[in-house]
Amino acid sequence: MGGEPERLDSVCVYCSSSNAADPAYLAAAAALGRALAGAGLRLVYGGGGVGLMGACAAAAHAAGGQVLGIIPQFLVGKERPLTEVETIVVTSMHERKMRMFEASDAFVVLPGGIGTLEEVIELLSWRRLELHSKPIVFYNPDGFWDGLFEFFRASVAQKLTPPEFLQAWSAVTRIEDVVPVLRGASPEDFETDPRVARLT
Repeated sequence: MGGEPERLDSVCVYCSSSNAADPAYLAAAAALGRALAGAGLRLVYGGGGVGLMGACAAAAHAAGGQVLGIIPQFLVGKERPLTEVETIVVTSMHERKMRMFEASDAFVVLPGGIGTLEEVIELLSWRRLELHSKPIVFYNPDGFWDGLFEFFRASVAQKLTPPEFLQAWSAVTRIEDVVPVLRGASPEDFETDPRVARLT
């Protein structure tokens, strides 16, 4: 990523909507919400009140932070938006993702399933195409995202993706390192696990 972003007021968080997620992941999501609020950063998220999404948003709100949820109409009943935070209801997943992107200066990726993967792949594809240069930080507890990172490295090794793509994101293993890395600190300043420092 390199250097502090020009603007860092709002941070988009991509993560699971599953209430069955590992309690440690739910706790980490809540800790991130508190960290963003404590840093004066608005949380932008998918609008649901369930799973890691809900844990992060509820904790950010409880800590006095600004929260903006963006959710498509067809998911309102399933993902149950939090009534206490600002929520925009849109017509489609495409609109949701674009509104989240436009409202955010940086992105954090927590553990998630196929929906989270779909969001982050699009975000990284746009980065690869130089459509944005916003910071992207993965929270990678116990190597959760290592398989994805290995795919990226294999793609570069096969000359299907340029090597500089591996500089498009950073990864940390501790929630408390997320905000400093978003602000331009190197993951190597914090990490003890060499697997999840910047992958070059």
